Amino acid sequence: MKISKSFKIYIHIFAIFFSAQQLLSEVTYSKNIVVHKKPIEIKELKFQDYNLNKVDLTGKKGNIMILNFWATWCVPCKKEMPSLERLSKKYPEILIYPINLEKPNQYKAKKFFTDLGISKLNIYFDREFSLVKVFKMRGVPTSILIDKNGKEFGRVIGEVDFFDKSFIDFLKKYF
Repeated sequence: MKISKSFKIYIHIFAIFFSAQQLLSEVTYSKNIVVHKKPIEIKELKFQDYNLNKVDLTGKKGNIMILNFWATWCVPCKKEMPSLERLSKKYPEILIYPINLEKPNQYKAKKFFTDLGISKLNIYFDREFSLVKVFKMRGVPTSILIDKNGKEFGRVIGEVDFFDKSFIDFLKKYF
């Protein structure tokens, strides 16, 4: 298949523009955060707590919430979880729900938190993987950002430092 010369030029221009945008970005987390122009309605937000009791946040309003989806085998999850803990200590008005995406195993999940020195955050499970379907997730870590009206205003795909000043400044826009 022969590619036209003008198509190659467009590709190069696009690549240069995209690279320049990445270099000029003042926000360090922007490469893996998606902010929706219009917040997305969440029809159902149900999962389980550590004891596998139902948690239903459907229609919950009033606080910024972060749903952080993780797994014990996930190296980026291990790297970002301590920053999520620091965020929760400094900003208790942000409700944080770390949701394990493995078959529920309290011992394994608790050991993951203990090994990382995580003491403030609670452990949650999505036993039926229903939230994976609701949010059309592709991998972990993924964090869903929910505004005070209970709508998804953005998501982080991949690892992020939740305690980075630029990320906190970004979240403060939604307080």
